[in-house]
Amino acid sequence: MKTAVRFGGVCAALLAVTLTVPTASAADRTEPKGSTPLATVDVAGVKVDKEASDETKQIIGADAGAAATAANVCGSGYTISVRAARYGTYGTTYTWTNGKVTGDNAYYDRPICAVFFNDTGSAHYMRLKLADNYTSTPDVEDSGTFSSYAGPVYQNRGYCGRAYSNMKIDGANVVDNYLTVGSCN
Repeated sequence: MKTAVRFGGVCAALLAVTLTVPTASAADRTEPKGSTPLATVDVAGVKVDKEASDETKQIIGADAGAAATAANVCGSGYTISVRAARYGTYGTTYTWTNGKVTGDNAYYDRPICAVFFNDTGSAHYMRLKLADNYTSTPDVEDSGTFSSYAGPVYQNRGYCGRAYSNMKIDGANVVDNYLTVGSCN
């Protein structure tokens, strides 16, 4: 019984210490221990994840205006291109991050936005699904008949997730691809 009382006293003492520690304001918070900011390179005026594939850098460089439009669709803060894939003349999928860390893992836990652009000039059935790297998180998706784009869709910890792009013309799949988001193994 003395042990239980003594243990309770230790917990109370620790609680008192915890309560006296000042908390950091939002402006003072830093990324989780051991994390580093996402390194970027400039490609035609667009910030691109330094680890992005050569294909992504070529797609961004070939049409930086389209890439900037995709970033604008994602919204304020999504300014770092993570991955892009062009699917012939049918469409292009872009993924973006705001560079923040949203969890304990500074590598995986970065918010991602995905947009699948319709490059055909006509409305078609499109589907965009974004999965993060955690099995406990449900996938998010947008689908329907679109003339401009499907999405945006977001994952709070999506850096090593996958974006699925699908387009059908006259009932036939013309785009049916997965794109790994980020430089992950």
